[in-house]
Amino acid sequence: MTASIGIIGAGLGGLALARVLHVHGIAATVYEAEASPDARAQGGMLDIHDFNGQLALKAAGLFEEFLALIHPGGQQTRVLDRDGTVLLDMADDGTGGRPEVLRGALRRMLLDALPPGCVQWGRKLEGVTALGQGRHALAFADGSSATTDLLVGADGAWSKVRPLLSGATPSYVGTTFIETWLFDAERRHPAAAAAVGGGMLMAVAPGQGIFAHREPEGTLHAYVALDRAQDWSRAIDFSDRAAALARVAREFDDWAPALRSLILDTDADPVPRVLHALPPGHAWTRAGGQGRGVTLVGDAAHLMAPNGEGANLALLDGAELAQAIAACPADIDAALAAYEAPMFARAAAVAEETAILFQLCFGNDAPDSLVGMFAGAGAP
Repeated sequence: MTASIGIIGAGLGGLALARVLHVHGIAATVYEAEASPDARAQGGMLDIHDFNGQLALKAAGLFEEFLALIHPGGQQTRVLDRDGTVLLDMADDGTGGRPEVLRGALRRMLLDALPPGCVQWGRKLEGVTALGQGRHALAFADGSSATTDLLVGADGAWSKVRPLLSGATPSYVGTTFIETWLFDAERRHPAAAAAVGGGMLMAVAPGQGIFAHREPEGTLHAYVALDRAQDWSRAIDFSDRAAALARVAREFDDWAPALRSLILDTDADPVPRVLHALPPGHAWTRAGGQGRGVTLVGDAAHLMAPNGEGANLALLDGAELAQAIAACPADIDAALAAYEAPMFARAAAVAEETAILFQLCFGNDAPDSLVGMFAGAGAP
């Protein structure tokens, strides 16, 4: 295949796409806005599932390398109520069905598996111009440019490629997360460490919750969830750590001290995450014009609220798109159609499950509803 393939974004979906293309002997260029692989932290733990994300890593020829990244015991899951009572404690069964790995380590593995020069850093996309016949001219903030025969938007929630295909934009889901970190937890934060256990903690109540993962080297990484108006977090000065934490903790005054510790004792500045999603069932029509020769993977295609599936979907999107291209290298339109139809159906189903999951976590019956899900009653 001699067509040029340009991938916007070096996240998991874009890198999986580039890697599986490389496995099939097809070259691609990944354009990433960040200046380097280490320009920013890459997030916390991901559970990579055997029915989607792991399939992508097998297609990428990286499954054995992935196994070496797994955090032992990370599959343990606990559900607590606001009083700190353990309602459910599921041990890590060791089967590998949904092992936990650090996002940064997974991304580094994919980067290291690409040929030199495949990823071009510091290439922030500023504009796209359709040239006809599916070709596009790309203009970057550093003044450089490129042309593509196939353009793939792997550029996340606020994709600059998406408008070529769809007028949809993300909207607020009604929930805001506040991200916190506790370091050297066994020694410095023993009560919080005991509450979290060896894997994931889910402490929920109507309209609010605290979710935490145990990460390598004794780190507890937490997300404090609140159903609030979109501008709620804007009224908090998060640069004033003490004041911001006190304000957030006030929403959890009647919660157990060990759980409040995940808010008040953070060792890094808290970060607000105002959750957005694309409309459920987001899709586009494969047609000519500026959208010909363009497709999307990951959050650019189907942004959802956090559900444990975002990274898995992105990986599988990238792998399946690469396989479709490899199976139909002379007909890009046919390859894109073959990729998009199952991707649309898969994303729509997960979006529906996400709405159910949020109701189980934050609805009037929480936390009993969440325990029931894990017990197999009413699972999404």
